[in-house]
Amino acid sequence: MAAVTGQQQVDLREPKGWRRTSNRIATYLMVLSFVLVIIPLGFVLFTVIAKGASAISWSFLTSQIPSEVALPGTGGIGPAIGGTIVIVALASLMAVPLGVLGAIYLNEYGGTGWLARVIGFFSDVMTGVPSIIMGLFIFAIWVLHFGFSGLAGAFALACLMLPIVIRSTYEMLRLVPDALREGSYALGATKAHVTLTVVLPAAIGGIVSGVLLAVARAAGETAPLLFTILTVTTVNWNVFSGPNTSLPSLIFANANTPYAGAQSRGWGAALTLIAMAFILMFTARFITARFARFQR
Repeated sequence: MAAVTGQQQVDLREPKGWRRTSNRIATYLMVLSFVLVIIPLGFVLFTVIAKGASAISWSFLTSQIPSEVALPGTGGIGPAIGGTIVIVALASLMAVPLGVLGAIYLNEYGGTGWLARVIGFFSDVMTGVPSIIMGLFIFAIWVLHFGFSGLAGAFALACLMLPIVIRSTYEMLRLVPDALREGSYALGATKAHVTLTVVLPAAIGGIVSGVLLAVARAAGETAPLLFTILTVTTVNWNVFSGPNTSLPSLIFANANTPYAGAQSRGWGAALTLIAMAFILMFTARFITARFARFQR
């Protein structure tokens, strides 16, 4: 097949020789890499579903957490679900606005200034900080002075979410064409007005997707919560005082016991947590697809 542009004829077929061979080798390597990634993920999902599906029921999702020695089929994980929702929601209220505003400053206002470079550098560094380090940090500066609380756990999760929200929002803002900004400036709009009414609506699908992925990651973190909220059997709706509970910390506590009932509840809680993460990820994909369709 060939395309003709003026007097020049261009061959659009796949190149021959080593270029074709290298292209096929790269394709096979990418397929192999994808398979190698999917295999352990498939084993993890199969194991969790096989061991946790039998425990899932409406009563299991809403009942109180029993003692560790309780028999399989008794009690549930209702307080842990409630604690997870409360702590992650509070962390999101802290991290999402700061992350979005930080990304807007980096892309729209900061430019190549020293403050923008410092914020970008530290957000990249925070992305690679292990979650247990973040838990120890909040333990040292907050828990030792004010005690264990859901607020301390929210601080730790917010610190983990913040760099993800900044980086994902920043990348989405960079994808907005400059022509949209220039057209708005030509009509006399201010920078703040252009950012709020043109740039953010154009990037809102990707921003929401990044935020939900950050929330899904925070919901599955265990180490920071072990240092900040402890693990109790009842949900504490007062996030400003007293220990609390969550699904990750409940899974950790039940996995360390020799009792069959506790281990069964741990597997059921693990499956519930995976289901919550998948729901958030599918929601993010759905929102991104809807906004992309509306913008065409």
